[in-house]
Amino acid sequence: MFVDRHDAGVRLAERLTGLVTEENVVVLGLPRGGVPVAFEVAQALGAPLDVIVVRKLGVPFQPELGFGAVGEGGIRVINSDVVRLADVTNAEMATVEKREQAEVLRRALRFRADRAPVDLTGRTVIVVDDGIATGGTARAACQVAHARGASRVILAVPVGTPDTIARLREDADEVICLETPTALWAIGAWYADFTQTTDEQVIELLQRAAPPAAEGAVAKKGRVVKSDSPKAAVEVLVDAGPVRLPGQLVVPEEAAGVVVFVHGSGSSRHSPRNRYVASVLNQAGLGTLLFDLLTVEEEYDRGNVFDIELLTGRLAQVTAWLSGQPQVAGLPVGYFGASTGAAAALWAAAEPASRATAIVSRGGRPDLAGPRLPAVRAATLLIVGGRDELVLDLNRAAQQRLRCENRLEVIPDATHLFEEPGALENVADLARDWFTDHLGTRVG
Repeated sequence: MFVDRHDAGVRLAERLTGLVTEENVVVLGLPRGGVPVAFEVAQALGAPLDVIVVRKLGVPFQPELGFGAVGEGGIRVINSDVVRLADVTNAEMATVEKREQAEVLRRALRFRADRAPVDLTGRTVIVVDDGIATGGTARAACQVAHARGASRVILAVPVGTPDTIARLREDADEVICLETPTALWAIGAWYADFTQTTDEQVIELLQRAAPPAAEGAVAKKGRVVKSDSPKAAVEVLVDAGPVRLPGQLVVPEEAAGVVVFVHGSGSSRHSPRNRYVASVLNQAGLGTLLFDLLTVEEEYDRGNVFDIELLTGRLAQVTAWLSGQPQVAGLPVGYFGASTGAAAALWAAAEPASRATAIVSRGGRPDLAGPRLPAVRAATLLIVGGRDELVLDLNRAAQQRLRCENRLEVIPDATHLFEEPGALENVADLARDWFTDHLGTRVG
């Protein structure tokens, strides 16, 4: 059906041109064979091209069965159902993850050299491969793209079976496939020329696709426009006692304050929800620090996620580190907490020496801060979904114990993760207004 990958990419681009109308698009090719296809798509759409390097995490005694996937930047996606059914231990998971994460890093450095990966936060991402057989790698790529902050993920391939394509719709927001034969036999059977793509060819295509735009700008449809990002994110490592915690710091010019994101259970600095809110705060002239409260090894013990004293201690150490950074020294500090992270933020803000001026809790568990609530001095905004009834009741009870300036905002019809249309946008707007109103002065 296809002459070669170039032909498949051109034909796939024709389909996508009429369907993808957003300008904020990134095309990611799965190396190696997906990159020549993705190159044609990116050229047609005038979008940046990058690779998405992922590795499936296979059950030790049955490697073809994946219990998760890893990607660049320490991204990890774990299928807890497979872990439970296969009875994979924490030690086994850590061993597999360490090996595959090292392979991700090796391949990323090989293909991209010293170039940074394209930021996916808030963007429409098109994941491209040259065909889908079992769909395992494509599924992992879609999951990792979401974890890196993509607002919408489209999987686009020339050929795949109907059953596999249907299953992949669970991980991609949309799947585009040109040919869906009932019997695939082999992907190469659908190409007249299916010569293996080499590493060197991948590197060359990425270099050819790199826009000749100045730093801080991106190329779109043949023109150069100013980047939507107020300042590039800086990857940092924070010493917190016996561990080093990775984070991402963004400080706009003339920032009015800096907001530290304190994530909750099952989340990380790569949380697409937190990254979206952070981007809104950045646009409002506020700095943001997203960081991981726990190391990968510590997250395997779920007890750590609910150890509020441990999380509070980590937050205090990170805040102290932040105060020593020249670009934010002297700026008022706010905390944006989610789930158990909100409890840690409130607990930390109750300390006499706390620098926190304002707190926003998104679907938080302020009740876990317990007796510390009356000592909180930072102005506190509690945001809860109207359909998150249990958490809403806990927030109402906790609010009665607060003695600081506070407010409870209920987003109608929203559930715990604010996944409903417009719900997260509402959260971001409320957080932006609260922080911009309260980060002008210090507490105490």
